[in-house]
Amino acid sequence: MTDEPKRPGTRPDTKIVHGGRRDEWLQGLVNVPVARTSTVLFETVAEMEAGYPPRDGVLSYGRNGTSTQWSLAEALTELEPGAAGTRLLPSGAAAVAFALMSALEPGDELLMVDSVYGPSRTFCDQWLKRYGVTTRYYDPLASVDDIDTLLSEQTRAIFMESPGSLTFEVQDVPGICALARSRGIITLLDNTWATSLFFPALAHGVDLSIVACTKYISGHADVMLGSVTATERAWDKLSKAAQLYGQHVSPDDAFLAARGLRTLGVRLRRHEDSAIKIARWLQDQLPVATVLHPALKDCPGHTLWKRDFTGSSGLFSIVLKDADDAAANRFVESLELFGIGYSWGGFESLAIPVHPDRLRTVSGVPANGATIRLHIGLEDSDDLIADLDQGLKQVG
Repeated sequence: MTDEPKRPGTRPDTKIVHGGRRDEWLQGLVNVPVARTSTVLFETVAEMEAGYPPRDGVLSYGRNGTSTQWSLAEALTELEPGAAGTRLLPSGAAAVAFALMSALEPGDELLMVDSVYGPSRTFCDQWLKRYGVTTRYYDPLASVDDIDTLLSEQTRAIFMESPGSLTFEVQDVPGICALARSRGIITLLDNTWATSLFFPALAHGVDLSIVACTKYISGHADVMLGSVTATERAWDKLSKAAQLYGQHVSPDDAFLAARGLRTLGVRLRRHEDSAIKIARWLQDQLPVATVLHPALKDCPGHTLWKRDFTGSSGLFSIVLKDADDAAANRFVESLELFGIGYSWGGFESLAIPVHPDRLRTVSGVPANGATIRLHIGLEDSDDLIADLDQGLKQVG
């Protein structure tokens, strides 16, 4: 990469607008254009050979990127003070997989949070096991001292997801990272829920910050994309792993994600405001036993969320009172403004029944019962409340 451009604004909202928009990439346009190519042509053999080994900012071959991908990667890097770089991957799951592969070798041990996203758990239990890596799970509410007792001579990485998938426990990320760094252990965080806007992970000690850009970064439910932003000590292995495995994202997807990034600030705050309003309303509804949202005082890890985060997003769960799976399904299917489908982070509201208790192996869930994960979109919050109200009446 060439020298970083000097920018007058350093606050996050300015960075998401101006990040990655170099003059040489824009060529007079507002957005970096879509540059599609496989072959890159050169005037001389020496010029061609100067592109290897591949590096961002230097054209060599289509798989190694063009200004379209470099621009998005640089913009994401600028959101993480102290980052050495960002690698783009074809999905959030791919980002998790390659981050782990870059940090681990056969014979190593991984400490993995028990509340982790289901596909991440599957990758550990199946592929990493086959690769010769042992995965040990730990309670998402474990203290730093508790985690210290789990470390062994073979522990090489600690994976966090904060808030956790489906149940939204918040971890002491800075404390865990300080412990890991003192032992020479790499730390990884799935930071998709908050993004770097509400939780700059590297500033809190994380080595590899993973984001499913499919969600809030793109924001329009039309892109599959993941990213991993790394510190200097983790960057070289990450970059080489992605390159050697031939990982590439299309310039069209990179362009759409960059377009979504420019409005992340206003969208994420709208998601946040509506979600908190709706979560508080749900707390007062008789059929609802528990609302699992980190910004609420009685949610596990709320104190840590308040200390470390600058905001929250639109994703949280509710546990229905005295309801079975049939009642949960009836509630979800009765909703008119909430779609039924995987993923989240787009402009649309979603609701799905989930079963976090079926995934845990070493810890319990914060509340037992029929659980619904809600993503609050950009619709009018009062309309969404009215829809949820009629849906709760179906529960009884």
